[in-house]
Amino acid sequence: MSSAHSGGAARATVSVVVPVKDGERYLEELLRALADEKVDETLIIDSGSSDRSLAIARSAGVEVFEIAPEEFGHGRTRNLGAERSSGDLICFLTQDATPRPGWLDSHRKAFELADRVGAAYGPHLPRSDTSPMIARELTQFFAGFAPDGRPVVQRGGDPTFLSNVNACYARACWEEIRFRDIAYSEDQAFGADMLAAGWSKVYHPGAAVLHAHDYGAAEFMRRYFDEYRGLRDSTGHVEPFRVLTTARYVRDAMSGDLRWMAEQGMGRNERARWAVRAAVHHGGRRVFSALGSRAEKMPSPLRSALSLERRGEAVAANLNGSDAAGPKDGSQAEELPLLPTGEPIDRMLQRDDYDVIARIWREGATALADPVPGMSDRERLRLAMVIPPFTQGSGGHNTLFQIFSRLERRGHACSVWLADYHGHMRDVWPAVLRHDINEFFASFNGPVYKGFDSWQGADVAIATGWQTVHAMLGLDNCRARAYVVNDHEPEFYAASTERVLAEDTYRQGLHCIAASPWLRDLLIERYGASADAFQLGVDGGTYRPLPVERRTDTVIYYARHATPRRAVPIGLMALAELHRRLPDLRIVLFGTDKPLHAAFPYEHLGVLTTTQLARLYSEATAGLCLSLTNFSLMPKEMLACGLPCVELAGVSAESIFGEDGPLDLAPLEPQALADALERLIVDRERSAQRSREGIEFVASHTWDHATDEVEAGLRHALRERELAALPR
Repeated sequence: MSSAHSGGAARATVSVVVPVKDGERYLEELLRALADEKVDETLIIDSGSSDRSLAIARSAGVEVFEIAPEEFGHGRTRNLGAERSSGDLICFLTQDATPRPGWLDSHRKAFELADRVGAAYGPHLPRSDTSPMIARELTQFFAGFAPDGRPVVQRGGDPTFLSNVNACYARACWEEIRFRDIAYSEDQAFGADMLAAGWSKVYHPGAAVLHAHDYGAAEFMRRYFDEYRGLRDSTGHVEPFRVLTTARYVRDAMSGDLRWMAEQGMGRNERARWAVRAAVHHGGRRVFSALGSRAEKMPSPLRSALSLERRGEAVAANLNGSDAAGPKDGSQAEELPLLPTGEPIDRMLQRDDYDVIARIWREGATALADPVPGMSDRERLRLAMVIPPFTQGSGGHNTLFQIFSRLERRGHACSVWLADYHGHMRDVWPAVLRHDINEFFASFNGPVYKGFDSWQGADVAIATGWQTVHAMLGLDNCRARAYVVNDHEPEFYAASTERVLAEDTYRQGLHCIAASPWLRDLLIERYGASADAFQLGVDGGTYRPLPVERRTDTVIYYARHATPRRAVPIGLMALAELHRRLPDLRIVLFGTDKPLHAAFPYEHLGVLTTTQLARLYSEATAGLCLSLTNFSLMPKEMLACGLPCVELAGVSAESIFGEDGPLDLAPLEPQALADALERLIVDRERSAQRSREGIEFVASHTWDHATDEVEAGLRHALRERELAALPR
């Protein structure tokens, strides 16, 4: 453990690293403040200053290291500074951020507030000449982290914000995470990466610096034009713009500015003077953000004029201009039918629906990070699970989170990432996703993300359905990849694009962890995949024989007609035949909102909660649940409640229960299914035996055991990477 932890921060040595280029305006003030704070070491990394910056630094007696301007990178240069410094704590400042008295003590105290504090940061205080609009934004933004003015410890699931204008890192944390070599926001990426790896960070209000970027009105607008042009290029984002909405925004923002000015004691005349600038500031922000995200539609000279960087290059070529020619041999042209006038259509999507898949097919998967010897045996792994959109009642997601929540409780650093090709959950906030996961499936404390803008890397990235695989293959900084396969998903579709895409996921070289031995063998034999198997678990606290009298006249059927693999039409035929034989039999259908058309009378229970299902399974006589693909969890839950049940023969059930196990199996034929159900109803002794066998069999099928098997599969994926790296 670093000396910066567990009370050692007071004794920790501190290095300060300041990247500089033409920073003479505030550099002398900054270095004097560092001397007053008595830091142990200061390193200036200069990338080509043409002003007095180098002379100021050398006269202050600090270490200076020079690099060429083209060698500078926000993450790369800070990694260089950390490597060339020696402190237990590494503080980063920008050249215009001056520490306030108490800055260093506050940073040190931050590392004593919790175990595994990896970084600390403090507020940016506006300078005396900062405009009121920027001053208010800075003050209110940082006040939001600590409303009561006391330090705040932030862990996984909390805001990932971190700013290298003023931040301090434990060397042990930096050595594990390191800054990404990216153009911007290396600090924000580090904040997300460290929380995902199980480190915490601290916001300390006392670790303050004077700092503010304040542009003139024209520069400010052009800066936003460039920022939102870049956002459009990188993510496809188009900033919405409506006149009335913008007017209301400007009005509210100006009111906030004027109130804040009054609270600061600013006179009426001065407030009136700033009111005009505030209107320009907030209105310009909205207008130029919208223009920047639509820059591709502008002529190049206009783009160049609006850009702070003077970028005016075109973004698209003219695709029109094909020539038409008639016959050249003098013969009379055949009279051809006229075509309707074509309607010009601007592109209707920011990208192709399956752009992620197209990119993987075009460029291949992103290279995996180098394996680390012994990583498969580490007690604590960084696991990132990529999931498709979900709704309440999703059995596949329930399986995933029953296991993933247990992996988290075992100490693994777990995060969840939503891959949503078609935007089904575009309006759902990540915090709501996290709430729904806890509400619908299982308790999960780790962070939940929409998309991959904040991707942090992982020891193992885990795909969980065909819709997630290609997105996961494009992610970088992964040691290994795995694929938890709940079902043979190509069989969900007829001949279609979706069927082809689902099949493709099994041929991408991922190590598969399949939800039955049958499915594991299919992946190996049909697709040549590397695969392990796990057994679906049962929640024994919910699914158990309840103290209710079991009826002798009730057959229940999971009639989820919206899922074709459930073969509901044939199930209904079987029940119609059973009703013909036993007309007094009570038949209950559940699992669907709307009643189904059937040739027999029945009771419709709709969609039930887990506790209601346990009650139903505990009092019914026999159950019917069909699956044309992989075995589902529901028959196990029926058996756990002592309910004898019937499933399909010849698919996957035999790989779990054997051909003569506690489950009655029948071919997909109405007469045969009716025969199996009738035997369970009429033969009381057979039914009682099946009930006892089912309870006994399922007792060992726990979610903890399923988690053991999945964890072993994840370590298998890591071990394969280690073996592949060995010299041959």
